[in-house]
Amino acid sequence: MTGGPPAGRSPELAVRTLAGLGMIAVALVALALGGFALWLLAVVAGVFMMAEWSDLHAAEAKTKRFGQYVLSVPLAIMCPLAAGPNFFALGLLVGAFFFLTIVTRRPQLGLGVLYCGLPVYALLLIRHEPDGIRNALWALSLVWATDIGAYFAGRGIGGPKLAPRISPNKTWAGLIGGIVLATIVAVLMHVFYLLPLSYVVASPLLAILAQGGDLYESHLKRRAGVKDSGSVIPGHGGVLDRLDGVVPVLPLAALLVVVPLAF
Repeated sequence: MTGGPPAGRSPELAVRTLAGLGMIAVALVALALGGFALWLLAVVAGVFMMAEWSDLHAAEAKTKRFGQYVLSVPLAIMCPLAAGPNFFALGLLVGAFFFLTIVTRRPQLGLGVLYCGLPVYALLLIRHEPDGIRNALWALSLVWATDIGAYFAGRGIGGPKLAPRISPNKTWAGLIGGIVLATIVAVLMHVFYLLPLSYVVASPLLAILAQGGDLYESHLKRRAGVKDSGSVIPGHGGVLDRLDGVVPVLPLAALLVVVPLAF
C-alpha cells in the first residue's frame, strides 16, 4: 500500500508478493471462465468477508455464523444456475440486510450483508453484461493498480501522511501515485481494448474510492484493536484486507456499466 516494509522483512515481502500474484492469477482464470466458476469464487470471498466483518464488530460465534447464513441466501440466488445477478437477487440482498438487522438488533452487523454482498453482486453483474470480461478486468485492475502505485509512490517519495490517526503508513504521495497508475491502466485499456472513454474519466475517482475503502477498513481494524481482519491469506491477513478497495469500486463500476454515459 502506501508505506514500505522495514528493513529485514524481505522474506515477508516475498510471501506477500507470491500470495498476491497467486490471488490475481486465480481471479483472472475465474474471470475468463465466468459463469459458475466466477460465482463460486466470489461467493467464497463474500462469506469469508462476512466472517471477518463480524469479528471486527465483536460478534459472538453463533451470531457470526448466522450472519454468514443470511448472506448466503442472496448469494445463492446469484448463481447462474438460479436467477443470476438480477434485480430479484439485489432485492434479496437488501432484504437480508433488514432481516439480520432486525433479528440481531445490530445495524452494524446487518450493514455487513451489504458491505460484503454488494461487491459480489456488482462483479457478477459486470461480467454478465456485454464486454463483461473487459469491463470486469478494468474494475479490478484499477484497484490493483491503485494499490501498487500507492505502495511504490508512498515508499519511494514519502512525505506528508494521508490519515495518520487511521493508517500511519499512508501518504499523500501514495494517494497520487495510486491515482496516476490506475488512470494509466485505464488509458491503455482504452487504446488497446476500446474501453469507453467514460470509464477512463471515472478511473481517477474510483481510485480515490479504492483508497477510501482501504482507509475505512483500517479504521475498523484500529477500532477493533487488531492488525489484520483475519489470517487466511499468507502475508496478507484476511480477505477484507485484500478486498477493501474493491468494496466501494465494484458497485459504482457496475452502475457505470449498466447506465453508460454518452461519451
